[in-house]
Formats: sequence, structure tokens, C-alpha cells
Amino acid sequence: MKKICIPLANGFEEVEAVTIIDICRRAEIEVTIAGVEGLNISGSHNIKVTADIEIQNINPNEFDMIVLPGGLPGAETLANNPIVQKILKEQKSKNGLIGAICAAPYALHKAGVLDGEYTCYPSWENKINVDNYQSDENIVTDGNIITSKGVGTSLCFALELVKILKGPKVYRDISNAVLADC
Repeated sequence: MKKICIPLANGFEEVEAVTIIDICRRAEIEVTIAGVEGLNISGSHNIKVTADIEIQNINPNEFDMIVLPGGLPGAETLANNPIVQKILKEQKSKNGLIGAICAAPYALHKAGVLDGEYTCYPSWENKINVDNYQSDENIVTDGNIITSKGVGTSLCFALELVKILKGPKVYRDISNAVLADC
């Protein structure tokens, strides 16, 4: 079974995180929610989520993909957390898959793993690398890095992760089941 880890910090964007978790679980991908600031995490709109495990207790080698939701200040916490940064660097060094949406590509930049084309929430490119920013794309895949713009693109982003991990048939099945137009 494919496995992903979603690190969550207080101030995460709820729609992005829950959409990724839900769509991936529908596709029978094992999702582990890793709390960066304990097990009880509050989103940017005060929706509370209980993580499965604290980030310091995960084994990064167990995961096929690490996916970071955006939201503030959650994305900044991910960018400044040494454990998250170490996990991202390790994932990149083993040619593992990494996904990030909204402001979270900033955490990839801080880890030194975002070296190609990407997209993010508009204006965050100014903190990352303006030259490689793809403003006209909702989802950008460059090598093993998948990025997306934000809340409005989260369903298609989650489905793209499914396509990468489980293939086009599962992608179509889940997309049809949730009436997505991606």
C-alpha cells in the first residue's frame, strides 16, 4: 500500500489538508497525519484535527510521499521546523515524492529541495524564486516535486497525487466518484 505523511502545524489551511487526506484515503493510500506542535492541531480557521503521531516519532523512510498543506502560520512553522526540514531533505535525497500547496512551497524552498518549476499562492513566489514560478498553472510537477496554488486547487491537487501514486485508473475512478472536473 502506498503511504503518505502530512505534517500539520497550527494554522494549517483546513480545506487543503482535509481534501488531501480524504481523497488519498478514498484511493486506499495510507495517510499519516504528523503533528508538528503536538497531537492536537488547530487550523487557520479554528478547526481542530487530532494527528496520528507527533512528527518526531515518524520514520520518514516508510513514506512514498511527504505532502505539506499551506495556511498561515502553519506553512511558516513547517519552513522553520528542523524536523520537517530534515525530512524534506531526506525525501529529496532518496528521490522520494514531495507535494506542497499554497504557501507550503516556501518550506520546500527553505529545505533546499525546490530547485525547479513550481507554483504557489500568488505573492509567495517573492519569498521563493520568482524565475521558476509558473503563475498560469494550478498544479506544477517538476521531477518528484508537485506544487499547487491553494484552496481552490486542492481537489485537483489531491487527485494529481492519487494519479502519481496509484495510476490513471484510480485517478479517474475517484475523480468520477467525487464529480471532479480536473
